[in-house]
Amino acid sequence: MRIRKADAREMLALWGYEDVQTAPPTARFFYQNLTSGNAVFWTIEAKDGLLLGELYVFLEIQEDREFADGTATAYLCAFRIRKEYRGQGYGTRMMEAALSDLKAKGFRRATIGVDEERNLRLYRKMGFVTEVKVCRMDPCDRDEEMKPVNCDRVFHLLVLDLTEKCFEKPRTGF
Repeated sequence: MRIRKADAREMLALWGYEDVQTAPPTARFFYQNLTSGNAVFWTIEAKDGLLLGELYVFLEIQEDREFADGTATAYLCAFRIRKEYRGQGYGTRMMEAALSDLKAKGFRRATIGVDEERNLRLYRKMGFVTEVKVCRMDPCDRDEEMKPVNCDRVFHLLVLDLTEKCFEKPRTGF
């Protein structure tokens, strides 16, 4: 297994779309940000090439700079590990690789949006202990006009101070 950065084409394939033109707005939003360099797609790849997880880092969110401002704060979202691989440390390793990369690029904070109680506990355990705000907007979920979608659920925006976190050299192969 190895942790690596992936590209927009791999994101489309992972999400089940053949091309960006036929993809829904959210997939197009991710694709556009990945190809423009405003987002980074992290994945865990098995030896057979299967992608076991995904994590996206947005460097700037124009509509709400508390999520990501492009210089000091970046936003992490769509963090998923295939069910059969959960609980084995893969997600933690991928998250640490992404956070270490952000810190090396000079970012001082990372935010993450959480809408499920069990995930709230997980992210707090990872160091996302300060709540920036509670809202009903997911900045990466887009409508047909490419505007953020308001959620029916409560969305907690948590922040991690990268300046206080020490990262070992990330293990990308294991």
